[in-house]
Amino acid sequence: MSKTILILPGDGIGPEIVTEAVKVLAALRDDFGLAIEFDEALVGGAAIDATGGPLPDATLDLARQADAILLGAVGGPKWEPLDISIRPEKGLLGLRSELNLFANLRPAILYPQLAGASSLKADLVAGLDIMIVRELTGGIYFGQPRGIRELDSGERQGFNTLVYSESEIDRIARVAFDIARKRGSRVCSVDKANVLETTELWREVVTAIGADFPDVELTHMYVDNAAMQLVKWPKQFDVMVTTNMFGDILSDCAAMLTGSIGMLPSASLDDRGKGMYEPIHGSAPDIAGTGTANPLATILSVAMMLRYSLDEAAMAERIESAVDRVLDNGLRTADIMSDGMTEVSCDAMGDAVVSALS
Repeated sequence: MSKTILILPGDGIGPEIVTEAVKVLAALRDDFGLAIEFDEALVGGAAIDATGGPLPDATLDLARQADAILLGAVGGPKWEPLDISIRPEKGLLGLRSELNLFANLRPAILYPQLAGASSLKADLVAGLDIMIVRELTGGIYFGQPRGIRELDSGERQGFNTLVYSESEIDRIARVAFDIARKRGSRVCSVDKANVLETTELWREVVTAIGADFPDVELTHMYVDNAAMQLVKWPKQFDVMVTTNMFGDILSDCAAMLTGSIGMLPSASLDDRGKGMYEPIHGSAPDIAGTGTANPLATILSVAMMLRYSLDEAAMAERIESAVDRVLDNGLRTADIMSDGMTEVSCDAMGDAVVSALS
């Protein structure tokens, strides 16, 4: 029986990189028997332009019906003057919240061919393989109350609420421990328990859950130290689990260890394995329409989709091997270009991966 994938190209470079990822999926369907079909819908700025809102009801309905979702990116300067309540990013946050996609998996893997593109020395990053598990539907991005208010003095004040319940911490911690069991059996929980009561509770709950996983080593680290350690000794980490905001920041930091943020996929999962898959790099409006975007993070997000939501591990491995072969062949988009390599466009990189599938 065919599985339905909802395609959400979004804004900026989103349509360009998603086109290349869909090429790969279509090749797996047509040449290797992958039983899938596609729907497509609007989200973010594109949805605002067409419907007046960043997450139309029709899009949300299709997302609920789909077996998996592939998202390009949302946002751009065109929509920044809008009220924050209706900006493109609210479409993304709405999907995460409405679909209960609480577990965000962000792998930071260094392809050996790109060791020279990392911002760190090759010996520090060679063999790097970190999984950042970010809680995605709670924390300061969703907490209430929030807003901008005027004080009695006439001065304006912005405020946001950081809040986590025990159950929210429990479920994301269990995801991290389960993943660690299949990797290096080490979890580092990142918090700011010396300052924030919310993350004091976070540490207590994660520690309690750790007792259910005696085969997994658990450590704790303050977020400021974790940021420093990522650029000092990144290979000390196996699985990192942290809050929504801390995970947002740390995963982008980890991205540059791998040579380019254009190489990093992500998965956002509910408690049944249904997920939304997207590159972590955003809409990059400065290069939209130039044909220079790197589609590999989106293509690797498709591999994560096949592995985590569609139960097609062999197909996922086929994509990952194809990307590896393309890099072995010296093909590079502008963000990962180095001396002696061949620079190619976004669509040429997608074509190369399709050719390498077989």
